[in-house]
Amino acid sequence: MRLHLASGLVGDTIEVQAWLRQQCADFVFRPEGVYVANGDHDWPLVAADAADLTAHLEAGGHLVSLPKESAALANVIEVALVDFLLEQIALLPGAEARRGQERSYPDLEISGEVFGGGFHAVDIKLARLAKNGRQTQSRCTLYTGNTYFKWPMIRWPGMFRSFEDYTSHVDIIGVYRLDLTYRGRVRELELFVHEPWRIASKDRSSTTREYIGAVVDVEALRRGHGAFTSAEEFYRYWRAFPFRVPKAVERQLEKALAETARERAQALRPENPE
Repeated sequence: MRLHLASGLVGDTIEVQAWLRQQCADFVFRPEGVYVANGDHDWPLVAADAADLTAHLEAGGHLVSLPKESAALANVIEVALVDFLLEQIALLPGAEARRGQERSYPDLEISGEVFGGGFHAVDIKLARLAKNGRQTQSRCTLYTGNTYFKWPMIRWPGMFRSFEDYTSHVDIIGVYRLDLTYRGRVRELELFVHEPWRIASKDRSSTTREYIGAVVDVEALRRGHGAFTSAEEFYRYWRAFPFRVPKAVERQLEKALAETARERAQALRPENPE
């Protein structure tokens, strides 16, 4: 693994998007399969190199295919990429990072003086290529529209901080070709790094859920050419969108508002009251 410091430097700091693009260029996702403990072969198993080990494991019945279902496969790739980024950030003096909670926002939070201070939200989205290779099979979800995006001043359950408390929001979009003849399933994985508004569409990514969708054209994802010409236009459009707010979300909102009020009251309280 290479550690990049020079490219992406602005003064004495590293530009977040530039650094992420460098890391994504180095990331390799090439699993040989899922390991199964029980095998049919003699012990000890001796291999001359990685390729020989893979051949022995395959012959012994230790390897089975990764899942082909899109959400399950995306989760495998996401975990591997976050692991890789955490390893790389650990090599940077003055940088910190932590993995986001399951089903929350963001997938990764990075911070530190080397990135200019503040906190940066990094979310990872994966999409299977359509048969024509020019579009994604479905729209990537950029944000959940009826919770933290709609009320950005509130720290929703599972989040480290409120949406508006992040210095920047960055998405890593991955597109891949599904190969059912290959145990690792994923071929031609390509990663793009953009601010979410740059790849946003004016459509939801689901007809049943309140999700903000990305464009589906791969070249537009690659170049960051979405439906909006500015972040202001994006936020104005989607903040005014009539998302449904079901009872469960209303209860979450009430709880989050109360928690936010407590946190702000504590922050205003004198440290050493007389």
